[in-house]
Amino acid sequence: MDNGFWLEGSPWANTQEGPSQTLGQRIIPCLVLLAAWQGLALLVLLLRGISFPTPLETLLQLGRLLAGSPLLGSSIYLHLGASLGRWLLAFTLAALLGMGIGILTAWLPGLDSLLTPLLVLLQPVPSLAWIPIAILLLGLGYTSTVSIIFLAAFFPIAVNTNGGIKNVNPLYIRAARMLGAKNRRLLCQVALPAALPQILSGLRIGLANGWRALIAAEMVAGTGSGLGYAIYQSRWSLDYTSAFVCISLIALIGLGAERFIFSFIEDRTIKSWGITIREDKE
Repeated sequence: MDNGFWLEGSPWANTQEGPSQTLGQRIIPCLVLLAAWQGLALLVLLLRGISFPTPLETLLQLGRLLAGSPLLGSSIYLHLGASLGRWLLAFTLAALLGMGIGILTAWLPGLDSLLTPLLVLLQPVPSLAWIPIAILLLGLGYTSTVSIIFLAAFFPIAVNTNGGIKNVNPLYIRAARMLGAKNRRLLCQVALPAALPQILSGLRIGLANGWRALIAAEMVAGTGSGLGYAIYQSRWSLDYTSAFVCISLIALIGLGAERFIFSFIEDRTIKSWGITIREDKE
């Protein structure tokens, strides 16, 4: 079997992995991270004389919080639910509006020349830069937090959707027109399936951007709840172990969204439609 452009002997050349090898590849990075974390904690203690939360201490504190121990006077489940609720609401709105704007601008040349330059211009703006604008317009609290997450996710989704549809192979469009397909059918049955990989890439970026923006917004937007709020308030309560618990939950949730949500979408769409990288057989 030809492995494409990978050179013979390259670690990527053989993509057939056994279960034990795959399991080892997943465990080893985690062990390296835990070892580095433990080593950093010992180094900080030796050099600065400051207690730095270790992996074991963080795990034990996570167990206590899950068992009902309060975090800033509330349950860890309340903070977790508040963060997830804001994130899912803002990302859903960003996905719907971003894909809608991306499709319209790609399909309508006049709208494309008007809006796409603005989308490209605003996409690199960091999510933190939107915080003072959101607070100024909407005040502190839930609405400003959701709007910050929305803006962080919206632009990459819109730009990638626009680019994906405009980069569809023109031969597909011509062939469909020769078969009598009209504009609506061209969009739904040709352009969107062909652009799906790039649209999913935009959704991935938007999801990650929104999650990072959520944590930053909760730290400064006066939400009173959420994982970001709990991390920020730990500087006053000196409960750094709980802050590390929240950081760990943030990482695990981000990883879970990436591995399960998007893997499921890819399995149900891209692979089922045959939009995959195929290997040539000798």
